Amino acid sequence: MRVELIDIRKYFGPVRANDGVSMTLEPGTIHGLLGENGAGKTTLMKCLSGYLLPDGGIIKVDGRSVSFSSPDEAIRRGIGMLHQDPLDFPQMRVLDNFLLAFDRRMIPDRRRGRAMLRELGARFQFDLDPDAEVTSLTIGERQQLEILRLLALGAQVIILDEPTTGISAPQKEQLFETLRRLAEEEGRSVVFVSHKLEEVEELCHRVTVLRHGKVTGEAEMPCPVDRLVEMMFGRSLPPAERVPVEPGPVVLRLEGVTIPSYRLIVEGVNLEVRAGEVVGLAGLEGSGQRLFLRACAGLERVASGRILLDGRDLTGAPYRRFLEAGLAYMPAGRLEEGLVGGLTLTEHFALAERGGPFFIDWAVARERAAERIRHFNIVGQPDTSVEALSGGNQQRVLLALLPPNLRLLLMEHPTRGLDVESANWIWQQLLARREEGTAIVFISADLDELLERSDRIVVFFGGRMMPPLAARETTVEQLGYLIAGKDVKRGA
Repeated sequence: MRVELIDIRKYFGPVRANDGVSMTLEPGTIHGLLGENGAGKTTLMKCLSGYLLPDGGIIKVDGRSVSFSSPDEAIRRGIGMLHQDPLDFPQMRVLDNFLLAFDRRMIPDRRRGRAMLRELGARFQFDLDPDAEVTSLTIGERQQLEILRLLALGAQVIILDEPTTGISAPQKEQLFETLRRLAEEEGRSVVFVSHKLEEVEELCHRVTVLRHGKVTGEAEMPCPVDRLVEMMFGRSLPPAERVPVEPGPVVLRLEGVTIPSYRLIVEGVNLEVRAGEVVGLAGLEGSGQRLFLRACAGLERVASGRILLDGRDLTGAPYRRFLEAGLAYMPAGRLEEGLVGGLTLTEHFALAERGGPFFIDWAVARERAAERIRHFNIVGQPDTSVEALSGGNQQRVLLALLPPNLRLLLMEHPTRGLDVESANWIWQQLLARREEGTAIVFISADLDELLERSDRIVVFFGGRMMPPLAARETTVEQLGYLIAGKDVKRGA
């Protein structure tokens, strides 16, 4: 199926998210859509998949003009989209989520649906338990579920928006192999939306680059990296600078902590984190690092041991107590846990104010919101709703909502889904807090980020926390061995 987008325009108030974008998707190919955060990639794909109605332009499918007023209409024409944040019902079972994708008149019975799910899963080596709750799945497994739903609905054009964020290296390899099969063996069109140059180089046959809502270039792959960088940013990117900071007194101390969960138990954790120190948490997804981080904020129950913040025993205390003690937590799910869908930037900043008057002066609140928008380089207006922002701008909002003078900042994937420039900017803000004495503990699936940004790295494997490593004395290869559960010295 051949798809053409011709002069697509989409505006959000004064923001020109797509400003005359044209591109063609050929059957049997993987087409990369590259650009920094806020370039208009997701907006363009939402217009193609029926989630947004374009303000202008033409969409053609096999030479015929089409218009989609909903994702349902788009999928009936064979176009489906997998979003960066999975669109599922976490409290329901895998099979129920799979069946909900079908039209009421076409929905198979549970027996046929189960067989269909297992058959599709076996075809692509996706090992999904139909009776498991979606909450028990990793991000990679939730992506697999969405891909199977799209295939069951007959999608011939499959759009994936930043699909490798938050998934492990083995899951990424499996995803890439699946996409190659869909394109090269089954003749489907795959659109791979990304800001990661190395992934586009590895996977895509052709690439279109967006910047500020416009197409800055197209290229057949392979293509020189310098050319792609120039099309993305219009300039070369300087390396991020890091100022050495002498660690201060102990801020966070864990003594013999055990954290139970449905799938895993993290046992016997002992760790100290000092003021001004950056500690990175590594491991395959589901190895225990997220469980550990949430327990440090009072968001997970601790079965034994003690958690102390600045010497105060907060074991078993709610998140509110940790917050009052100078801790903040930035989750990976920006719209699921970090922000409130439907609220504007002004409303978010007003609600985050502490110690203010009982009644909100909205004129003053809008002025303060505008000031923070300028300071944090957020592409939006005071009255912009958070869900209308790109992932990178949502992350900037989360950063802008953090209170000053933090003692400890805990973060899940702080640069997840961000381009190089946005990631560097985020880390500039974080390292400025570090220089003020804030201790930082963060999870990342990016080994280069862990090695470059951390003072020490803690690897988790199967619920076991390994001894901390000095980041400057550790290589990517050594880190990879430990993450895979192998001894670095013996390689086994």
